[in-house]
Amino acid sequence: MKHFLSVFVLPVVCLILISTSAHAHLPSGEYGSFASGFTHPLFGFDHLLAMFAVGLCAYMIGQRALWSVPVIFVSMMIVGFGLALVQMPLPFVEPMILASTIVLGIVLVVAVRIDARLCAALVGLFALFHGHAHGGEIGEAGAMQYTLGFVFATALLHGAGIGIGLLASRMGASLGISKNSPYRALGAATVVAGVVLSVS
Repeated sequence: MKHFLSVFVLPVVCLILISTSAHAHLPSGEYGSFASGFTHPLFGFDHLLAMFAVGLCAYMIGQRALWSVPVIFVSMMIVGFGLALVQMPLPFVEPMILASTIVLGIVLVVAVRIDARLCAALVGLFALFHGHAHGGEIGEAGAMQYTLGFVFATALLHGAGIGIGLLASRMGASLGISKNSPYRALGAATVVAGVVLSVS
């Protein structure tokens, strides 16, 4: 267990704590609408954490959750984006985005394989707020290309979460530790990062 913590978890925690979000996305006028949308979830550390955690939760639950949970997140994120475009407000957008990182991290810490439909409903709710935030910062970008950009980036982050879940499980098995330990460690790192972001 100590070996696992030293070679895997501690570096993840350090990277999370020292990371900064800089600019939320690239200016569309200089880099194009697709690039602006693509970088929004990547450069917004709260978005990145939550989307990574969605993929990790999907892998932890397994079976149909592997595709249904990410698909629901992306679909509801597009709905939230549309609400922002038609100037329909959502309350507490930023607090809900930060809450999504903490809540999803707690799901991983508890390491309970909740029903895929319940997880999809939870991530779908949070996705509305992530999508609304994307729409609120669209600037001069073209809506279609911007949407394709952040959808593609989100799918990549979900895939990264699934991939890290697979890697962590295999590492845990090779080190002879509990199969839930990697989820709990990564979830704890996500919760810590979410709390740090919420108070910074």
